[in-house]
Amino acid sequence: MNNILLVSALTLSLLLGLFVWLSYKKLKGSQIPTGVLAVLLVFALINGAVSYFIAPKAGDDAYKQLVWQSLSPNAIPDQLAQGKTVFVDVSADWCNICKANKDRVLHQAVVVERLKDKDMVLMRGDLTQSDARIEAYLAQYQAYGVPFNIVYSQAHPDGLVLPRVLSIDDLLSALPPRD
Repeated sequence: MNNILLVSALTLSLLLGLFVWLSYKKLKGSQIPTGVLAVLLVFALINGAVSYFIAPKAGDDAYKQLVWQSLSPNAIPDQLAQGKTVFVDVSADWCNICKANKDRVLHQAVVVERLKDKDMVLMRGDLTQSDARIEAYLAQYQAYGVPFNIVYSQAHPDGLVLPRVLSIDDLLSALPPRD
């Protein structure tokens, strides 16, 4: 797969380089049809899109190693008392932002490796179907929808609410340093 991506990257570079060079020549007065430039640009875009979809994601299967518990707000203080850090992810199958957060952050190898640490407890709340218990939990934080992510740690025993659209940096910086 890496060879395909290498060839794709080289092809994309060649197409874009040719597009820039021919555009420059056209600006200097050469008779280069605009259609040629358009075709080069379309091929470059198609090549880039295909590369994106065939590229293996860094953590394609790594996230399957994570062990999630059902959201249990009453258990969080006990976990903190044991020196654990608790990461809560409340999402729903119908939520596109939730899916993007999983794909672009939670399923990435660097995040998975950190979440697998022995000091981490992972809890997930599923709001695909209405759940009064989870909705009451969210209401404590004036959060009335998904996605909702929060980190409880010794530094943030009441929880540190993360942005709705997660980034790897947001999540990793919310977690305490490794021992």
